[in-house]
Amino acid sequence: MTTSHSPSALLAQADCLHSADAVDAAISRIAQELTAALAEAEPVVMCIMTGGLFFSGQLLGRLAFPLHLDYVHASRYQNNTAGTELSWQAQAKMDLTGRTVLLLDDILDEGITLLAIKERCLALGAKTVLTAVLVEKSLPHTKPMQADFVGLTVPNRYVFGCGMDAYGWWRNLPAIYALN
Repeated sequence: MTTSHSPSALLAQADCLHSADAVDAAISRIAQELTAALAEAEPVVMCIMTGGLFFSGQLLGRLAFPLHLDYVHASRYQNNTAGTELSWQAQAKMDLTGRTVLLLDDILDEGITLLAIKERCLALGAKTVLTAVLVEKSLPHTKPMQADFVGLTVPNRYVFGCGMDAYGWWRNLPAIYALN
């Protein structure tokens, strides 16, 4: 590992974009929006691993409605800063036929991974698939999808913290940072 990719060097050289308090407030707001939208739906809430674990863990206790919980694991990044071909590590375990599904992910970047997972849920019979992301990246081009619920926005930089990693590090940070 080069010095520039050491965990301490990455964090020391990063810019804080959203404080832990701002992240917490965004998660509380999303929880209120989801409770209003899904109070009667009894949805399958699906964490998208690994990035969505932080957001899901912070959000679930704030949702005031009954739900089933599942997860999928699909990634294009594999601890790199650029996405490649989608790799499926784990598919949904629950029967989604006729169900409302809520996908929880850390970031809507290009939208390719989240769209593929949404399409897979619909192909498995989901009645409706909604998406909630902690962060949406502002890009200069149109994405193939938009999230239904968004916590915060970030500029077109590589971000980490709150489930997002930089070279595999710092998913555990309570604030959101950007690499320089």
